[in-house]
Amino acid sequence: MFKRLHDTPTVTIKVNGQTVRARSGDTVAAALLAAGIDHCRTTPVTGAPRAPYCLMGVCFDCLVTIDGIGNRQGCLVPVREGMEVATQVGKREAGR
Repeated sequence: MFKRLHDTPTVTIKVNGQTVRARSGDTVAAALLAAGIDHCRTTPVTGAPRAPYCLMGVCFDCLVTIDGIGNRQGCLVPVREGMEVATQVGKREAGR
């Protein structure tokens, strides 16, 4: 469907404890989608999976925990070597 215009170096990140290769310069949300991870979080009431929607920081559907800090918008955070990402389950963490 989409094609990259050029090759870029890759970095290694961990997503829910599994090693994932991501392209340097991509956002966390883009890296998750490229790795075939189909959702970033689940809703607190029904547990429905939510995936990145707007990819520009407006909708908050791409909330993830990055390096232990919850409620980060994955579409706004670029990947970096050694980053640890976890999908969020249910209610957002208060105060983070």
